[in-house]
Formats: sequence, structure tokens, C-alpha cells
Amino acid sequence: MPTPAPGQATTPVPALRASESPDTGSGGPTVAELLDFVRRTADDAALVASLPLDPEGRTWLRLEGPGGSEAWLIGWPPGTGTGWHDHAESAGAFTVATGALREHSLAARLPTDGWKSLELHEGIDRTRELRAGEGRGFGRHHVHEVLNESERAHAVSVHAYYPPLPQIRRYSRTGATLRLEQTERPEDWK
Repeated sequence: MPTPAPGQATTPVPALRASESPDTGSGGPTVAELLDFVRRTADDAALVASLPLDPEGRTWLRLEGPGGSEAWLIGWPPGTGTGWHDHAESAGAFTVATGALREHSLAARLPTDGWKSLELHEGIDRTRELRAGEGRGFGRHHVHEVLNESERAHAVSVHAYYPPLPQIRRYSRTGATLRLEQTERPEDWK
């Protein structure tokens, strides 16, 4: 479940099924299949318009993703973001349906356990702006933050993860230092 950046309000809304989930078989969907799903779902104007938008905090609808994946439609008020985090063992994809989002990510695989603070090397930072209709897929342990940097406009995006999120690790970052701050599990999101 999407969680707020520290001090940010959120408003969950009831679950909703997305149409046209592809049949992915028993091995689970690939990143390409997740990306195809989020792109097609973002094109569903009626679904996107059904998401209640809150001027203060992110809102979301749980979707039925392909092949047992976890999927979300998320509304981003101006100036909101996720903070640095990863999705642990889950691969994922997201596409912007309306507005624009900026993603900052690290082009390096971090150790998964046994650390609290890391010094990052030069040249691993990546930034991309994604506008309506643009998306990206990513593998396991992808560390990033996603932001709506607009001062006036909401953004709406569609996200999918497989396997369903076992945990989210949240980080703080000061310069080249990345610190593990918290590990959240699904039971923490209820």
C-alpha cells in the first residue's frame, strides 16, 4: 500500500478492479507485462477520473493487477512525494495518467540487509521526468523517490508490483549518504 512521506497526510479509498488484466500464467507477470498493464490502465479515462483527489495528501485505489500482482491508482497533489524507498523483492512499473512526476533513482544495486548507512558513489544518480502517457519498469531492490513538483496541478499514476509488496524500506538521504530509516510490512499498512 502506498505510504506517505513523513508528515504527509493520505486518504485511502475503497478497492476497485481494473479491466483488461492480461493472462500471465503461473510464473507471475514480467516487468514488460506490468508496464503494459499500467500503460493500458492509465489510458482508461473513466477509471482515472473516478479517483477522488485530495488537495492535502495522496489518494489511491487498489486495482486488480495481472497475474496476482499488486496494483494502485494514485493521486498526487502538488508538492507531494514518496521520499526515498525501495520495494524489496518486488519488480514493478508505473505510468503517469495525468500531470507529470519526477523520479530520482540510484543506478546501483544496494546490499539488501545488514546495513544502516551507505556512502554512494558519484555518477549513480538518475533523474527522469515522466509526463502523461510515459512510464517505466524496474527490477527488484530499485531505490527511488517519486515527486509531483508542480505548484498547481495534481498528477495521477498507475503502479503495479510483483510479487505483491512484501515490504518497503524507507531511506533518508543527505548528500552522498543514504540511511535506512524504517522497514514497513503489509500489516503496517492496515
